[in-house]
Amino acid sequence: MKNRIFFKLLAVFLIVIAATAAILDVMIGNAWEASLRAEIERNLKQKTLLFAHRVEIDHTHTLADIAAQEGLAAGARATVIDASGRVLADSESNPAQMENHAKRAEFVAALEGQTGENERRSATLGIPFLYVAAPISGGAVRLAYPLSDIEAVQAQVRRRLFLGSAIASLIALLIAAGVSIWMSRRLQRIVDVAARIERGDLQARVNDTPLDEIGRVAAAIDKTAEQVERSFAAVRSSQRQLETLLNSMQDAVIAVSPDGLVRWANQPMDRLVPQHTRLNAPVVETIRDPDFLATVKAAMTNKDAKTARATSIVPGRAFDVTAAPLPDGGVVAVLRDLTETERVEKTRRDFIANVSHELRTPLTSIQGYTETLLDTHPDDSAPTREFLEIIRKNTVRMARLTEDLLTLARVESGETRFETEPVPPAELLHDAEESFREIARGHGVDLQIMDSHNGSGSVESLPQVLADREAIHQVFSNLIDNAMKYGRGGGRVELGARAAQRGIEFYVKDFGSGISSEHLPRLFERFYRVDKARSRESGGTGLGLAIAKHIMRAHGGSIRAESELNHGSVFVFTLPTA
Repeated sequence: MKNRIFFKLLAVFLIVIAATAAILDVMIGNAWEASLRAEIERNLKQKTLLFAHRVEIDHTHTLADIAAQEGLAAGARATVIDASGRVLADSESNPAQMENHAKRAEFVAALEGQTGENERRSATLGIPFLYVAAPISGGAVRLAYPLSDIEAVQAQVRRRLFLGSAIASLIALLIAAGVSIWMSRRLQRIVDVAARIERGDLQARVNDTPLDEIGRVAAAIDKTAEQVERSFAAVRSSQRQLETLLNSMQDAVIAVSPDGLVRWANQPMDRLVPQHTRLNAPVVETIRDPDFLATVKAAMTNKDAKTARATSIVPGRAFDVTAAPLPDGGVVAVLRDLTETERVEKTRRDFIANVSHELRTPLTSIQGYTETLLDTHPDDSAPTREFLEIIRKNTVRMARLTEDLLTLARVESGETRFETEPVPPAELLHDAEESFREIARGHGVDLQIMDSHNGSGSVESLPQVLADREAIHQVFSNLIDNAMKYGRGGGRVELGARAAQRGIEFYVKDFGSGISSEHLPRLFERFYRVDKARSRESGGTGLGLAIAKHIMRAHGGSIRAESELNHGSVFVFTLPTA
């Protein structure tokens, strides 16, 4: 890292130094050269004019002497030509051997009466000269100044600039080395702390002064490490609490990763399976029950909670399996042992069925003997007949109660098998209407079948449903009987059917006083009565709606109640279409 930082810093410094030297050479060097050239040109022009003036007024010296003296004084080559361009005198060469200068640019301008200037490289010497010519009577004079001095000065300036750049590069090298060592140590400390945090040491800190960007990065890493440490401590605390909570549960809990491996299991789960749970092992090695595995897979695939019943996890025991998806794609499954619950429930059902069955015979006998006494002793005293009538009435009620209890126990246990077949809804409605037509008329109630009101046409056009005729007739009987008992004040009871999303909905609607909303959730519980006194007077057992609910469950349907005080009640049950 130090080498990389060192070379990067050195490269940056060298680039800056080279760019600065180039800019100085281009901008300042060129400006200086232009200024020097202008100064030389101005001085040479003045000296040329003085040279021309002396040629005009000095008649004591020859042209050769004047050219030699002026050339020496000006540090330049002096030349005198006549109007034809022939050289009359020259400070450095023999005029007789020199070529005609009439076509030289500076002499052309001078012979026209102007001061001529020109810059060109000498063909003989190979160095550049600045030529300035001035007119005189009968010709012109010229001074030629060599520009090699400017090039020498430029070369000297570049050498010094290069030397300065070299010294600056050496200084930059030392600075880059020092800065790179300093920065690399700080960065290495940050890297070391980050590596310690990665390995789980959340207490590692950089502790660097935040004076620059590196210091601010170090401070941010320290702050982040503190926050991660606090969050991790909170997560660990929550995890320990959750583990304690799950381990204290009686239900077995197991978490499965998206790739089907056991991620976690509580102690009841570990005690449940004989081979114990192995973390990061395939879940099929722990639980081989196909219903459990299918439920876990369905919850993982559909991202929705699924339930099932598993019976082969432990021989002789049944479990209710609930699998729910996790945010990362895994699944958590809860196994609730239903063995004891089902045993108690079966015992209760068997007890109710046995007691109901055993009570039927003595109740029938009591009812028969009571009716016989009432029929064979019509002249008995009024109190005796009243007592006998009370006995008969209560015997009939108890017989109905035992019959309903026996029916409910058989439906709950599955002992009663329903033979479902495709049945037109209209037939079920007409059977119920025919059975209760006269009874309803005797109660002063108008019983009628209504056509559909949701746009699906009449009940005759509805598709067939899968139903057991006798069981559905019993459901209708319970609902119509309740509607006539508690809704006779409305004067009529309506039957109907309509198409729904999950099948065909049948309804029984009365126009009585209605049911308060707090009673609706418990209407289908056994022995639950809205008006207990009125129910007993009417001979109700409190089991009719519970029987209807279990018949609907056995058919794969549902039942519900809708009511509002003083607006009647509607009982709706749904059957699947054939």
